[in-house]
Amino acid sequence: AMRRVLVFDDDRLVADTLTLIFSKSGFESGAADSAGHALELAREHEPNLLLCDVTMPDRGGLELANDIAREFPDCRIIMLTAFYSNLKSVREQASKLARPMGILTKPCQPAELLREATEMLATA
Repeated sequence: AMRRVLVFDDDRLVADTLTLIFSKSGFESGAADSAGHALELAREHEPNLLLCDVTMPDRGGLELANDIAREFPDCRIIMLTAFYSNLKSVREQASKLARPMGILTKPCQPAELLREATEMLATA
């Protein structure tokens, strides 16, 4: 049951690819390319896992992650950052959030992503 994934990435191709990876592994998955759209989908589907890009044009991924964390306390969160140099600051920001979250650099291997996702959901 705990297999609903919401992918938030402003790069449509990345979002669709990630969605496909999860779909093929038996997850229900949907993608959003704006924070507003992501919140809408989350309210509709109550995801178990949010996969969220850190760098976003309209508002930060971390900000959205925070909103989701508040509104959906059971939703696990994995942040994706394309910039290895961002990792330290992302970790610092993430540590201030309401709950622990996974952080991966992209591009990441589908297997690594699925392992992280499965582990996070297992501790839910």
